[in-house]
Amino acid sequence: MFTGIVEELGKLRKMRRGSDSARLTIEGKAVLTDVKLGDSIAVNGVCLTVVGFNDRFFEVDVMAETLRKTNLEELKPGDLVNLERALRVGDRLGGHIVSGHIDGVGEIVSQRREDIAVLTDIRAPVEVMKYVVRKGSIAVDGISLTVVDCTDDVFRVSLIPHTAEMTTLGYKRVGDRVNLESDIIGRYVERLTGFREKGREEGSGGGLTLDFLAEKGFL
Repeated sequence: MFTGIVEELGKLRKMRRGSDSARLTIEGKAVLTDVKLGDSIAVNGVCLTVVGFNDRFFEVDVMAETLRKTNLEELKPGDLVNLERALRVGDRLGGHIVSGHIDGVGEIVSQRREDIAVLTDIRAPVEVMKYVVRKGSIAVDGISLTVVDCTDDVFRVSLIPHTAEMTTLGYKRVGDRVNLESDIIGRYVERLTGFREKGREEGSGGGLTLDFLAEKGFL
């Protein structure tokens, strides 16, 4: 489990390809201070397991499914990546709850400066957009961001200078692809309301409803 608060920018040093997999060697500093074999580190928002390390690098294996569903397939040696260690019990939750399991890959379609901020529009697949709401949370390449606005297929985020400087989004350009993870709360709500509708069809009634959530301020 992660928070979407990137700890540092790492650098991909090597990608060794298997037939349908890859092993990444990534340079880091902060994430290596207390690393152990088997630890989880989010790389561009993807939860990966440390399989080797020294005082400058760590290695992770990426299976075929992860390569297909994320932008890790597109990385090249020298590319910067967002790094975050797993959340520890008792840590401040500065962002939002991020699982490190990517829902889809989006594409940056526009960037526009507004005073100190950079407004960034990202086109996303429907399996992501159905959970996107104005002022809600979304993880973009592992970065916890607030949705400024959204349409049926595009959402907007606003980057302050610190976020642009400390994450890969400051280096991204129109046309670049980014990993997206929707807010897990929305997925739980969908599941629960689905059971509610099923209960109605079967005549059982009761349970969680959209009206109840709206009344309590969740929608």
